[in-house]
Amino acid sequence: MKYLLIIQMNPVTWESLSEAERDEIAGGQEAFMETITASGEMVATHALADPSQSAVVRGRPGASTVTDGPFLEAKEYMGGFYLVDCESVERAHELAAMIPGTQHLPVEVRPVIYSA
Repeated sequence: MKYLLIIQMNPVTWESLSEAERDEIAGGQEAFMETITASGEMVATHALADPSQSAVVRGRPGASTVTDGPFLEAKEYMGGFYLVDCESVERAHELAAMIPGTQHLPVEVRPVIYSA
């Protein structure tokens, strides 16, 4: 089963960390990627830009609007993700807990219900 491990970024929390802590979290991602690649559970991973660089599109082809955003009330946003393929939700939780920085930045585990 595939699971999306969504890293929730909170800029206030991130800025409260020391430079050494931020470097440890960022640097630890490579080791985590090597671990889940070696186990065969890695499908994909991507880091995302800050929401200030995003846009929201509404409508349909030929009749759409594009606005800056999103402007959500939430303090956290999707900072990146790992897509994994593992045997159970318990294993997905275990993998999420292995992502460096989860003591500061939570990781949402969401099952993938459709994949093309």
